[in-house]
Amino acid sequence: MQWDLGLQGLALLLALSLGFGVVAGLAVGRIAVHRLWTMAFAVVACFGIGLFTSEVWFGWATEEELQPNIDGLSFDEVLLSGAVTTVLVVLSARLLSRKTRPRSSRSRTGS
Repeated sequence: MQWDLGLQGLALLLALSLGFGVVAGLAVGRIAVHRLWTMAFAVVACFGIGLFTSEVWFGWATEEELQPNIDGLSFDEVLLSGAVTTVLVVLSARLLSRKTRPRSSRSRTGS
């Protein structure tokens, strides 16, 4: 396998990952205990999935077959995979924050 991702494509992938991380942090809302951890996880996940999508999953395609192709980065495919990854990260963070949220401190008494 030959990696053809150039510096401009790598920088664009990083910028997209950072953008998706910010969106994930905003979308998770106040219910997430660790919003910054969610943002960081989304950035790393989007970067890894985007790299996999561009270089492994669609690495066989030529520039003519994948448009737009920005310095070896399959832009549309990476954008779609980043959006799906962000949705999954936000849903996971919301689910985990619900499970770890402390319960009400009211005591239950029988009538």
